[in-house]
Amino acid sequence: MNYEFTDKGKKMTYALMGVGLLAVILGIMTAHGEHGATRIWANILVDSFFFFGIALAATFMIAIQYVAEAAWAVPLKRVYEAVSSFLPISAILLIVVFAAGSLHLHHIYHWMDTEVYDTASPKYDEIIANKHAYLNLPFFWIRTLVFLGILVYFVRKFRSRSLEEDLTGGTEIHFSNMKMSATFLVLLAVMICTSSWDWIMSIDTHWFSTLFAWYTFGGMWISGIITIILITLHLKSKGYLPEVNENHLHDIGKWMFAVSFLWSYLWFSQFMLIWYSNIPEEVTYYINRIENYRWLFFTTFFVNFAIPMVVLIARDTKRNWKYLKVVGIIIFIGHWSDAFLAVMPGSMGEHWHLGLVEIGMFAGFLGLFLNVVLRELTKAPLIVQKHPYLEEALHLHN
Repeated sequence: MNYEFTDKGKKMTYALMGVGLLAVILGIMTAHGEHGATRIWANILVDSFFFFGIALAATFMIAIQYVAEAAWAVPLKRVYEAVSSFLPISAILLIVVFAAGSLHLHHIYHWMDTEVYDTASPKYDEIIANKHAYLNLPFFWIRTLVFLGILVYFVRKFRSRSLEEDLTGGTEIHFSNMKMSATFLVLLAVMICTSSWDWIMSIDTHWFSTLFAWYTFGGMWISGIITIILITLHLKSKGYLPEVNENHLHDIGKWMFAVSFLWSYLWFSQFMLIWYSNIPEEVTYYINRIENYRWLFFTTFFVNFAIPMVVLIARDTKRNWKYLKVVGIIIFIGHWSDAFLAVMPGSMGEHWHLGLVEIGMFAGFLGLFLNVVLRELTKAPLIVQKHPYLEEALHLHN
């Protein structure tokens, strides 16, 4: 059975995109000075990166379940593929932000200003100048384009092979996908580090953390899992995916519970070690966030840690649609807030806002994301047809 993207659903996504466009217009009309323009570009970066991370996490989930030979998630495979289909679009949006920075249309990335490397300039920054071998535009663009190109290739390859398997069956494609997934995971381990350093950590150019890449990926991973759960529950509420039962929901609910703890552990480890050691060039990252974003900073951690811990620790709640949906929506917003906190303090400092522009642009990106994902779901049967583990997955019990 294929998903039917109704006119009502399309209108809803278009309405959300319209809200996003109005938010951009409002931001332009109310922009004052350099911070006004930066506010718009920083929000585009927040939302592009957040939804890019969700699509990347879905691709990662496809790969690890091939490598682990996991059968339980086979009925959800088309949801993974649909979510990962947004990756090329989010990649283009990120490229637009980076290109605007390279052309000095915004100053989110201070290291892109050539004057910080000129010893004769009043803007000269010795710390940034010492990082010039890595943080320079040609090398940055090579890393970025290679990483995004590799990701788009794997997203398209996983999808095309999945559709081909529906027609041919057998195990040849499946075992080929296992090898391809192993290659993808090795490449991703390297690329997720460099991309998180380049796109996010370099906003606070003086600062560095050896845990940052894994903390960032933890946020992507849990956001992707939540999105997969919410889309699956939406499909089931419309009468689709009858093959997905409470046992499948239980398994993916365990993922949501476990990865929430992983993210919380990485968040606290990074914060505690830096705050306790109190080294000036490291602790400044948190001083900015605690002094200027205090309520949002601590609320984000509490929501993303305490709510999954309290609600999802019981077996029954991980098998209950209502609990999964409510908790999923709350921590979905919580992890968007985490992405906001990764970008805004280094971009806007104390001049930040969380108002109609921010909420409206998030709604616009959400509408675009849902439009792309739901359209992708209409292009193939919602359950893979000839996957070698399909029969085992349909009789899952736990």
